[in-house]
Amino acid sequence: MTDKRQLRAALRARRAAAPPVVLPVPPAFCDHLTPGVVVASYIPVGSEADPAPFVAAAARAGCILALPHVVDRETPIRFLAWDAEVALAAGPFGLSQPPRSAQLLTPDIILTPLVGFDRYGNRIGQGAGHYDRAFAACPGAWRVGLALAVQEVDRLVPDPWDVPLHAIATDIEWIVPAP
Repeated sequence: MTDKRQLRAALRARRAAAPPVVLPVPPAFCDHLTPGVVVASYIPVGSEADPAPFVAAAARAGCILALPHVVDRETPIRFLAWDAEVALAAGPFGLSQPPRSAQLLTPDIILTPLVGFDRYGNRIGQGAGHYDRAFAACPGAWRVGLALAVQEVDRLVPDPWDVPLHAIATDIEWIVPAP
């Protein structure tokens, strides 16, 4: 199955059929957390892996939290400060995001939801290219994908603009792709 649209549909169905689980936070992730580090997370939509345990670990470590702010399919996402005391705004595609007025941040760590992944650090997302452009705009950020193990495929063929992940956290393991 090489058509990305079909692959996305099959992987979303796998993810949706899986029972809800809590992803464990591995020590290797916590090793990157220090006060002041900016961690960009996300609010899960549908059956996406919930980053809440990773967000909690980052908050305990004194990290600054950010969420993506999406305008539309074409506009690159921005990462805005996430203040848990301020209500999130409704965004496109069913997203919950900080209000436009929130402070713009440059993430040191980007947690990204996955539709699919392989052990080489390749990922398949929703298809709009938001995270690919965000990774390119933040080349120094540590890129961590979050997914269920059932979302793994043997091999994805990356497009020229795809930026690989540094690590992938699943419900059963922490994967660090070989360089």
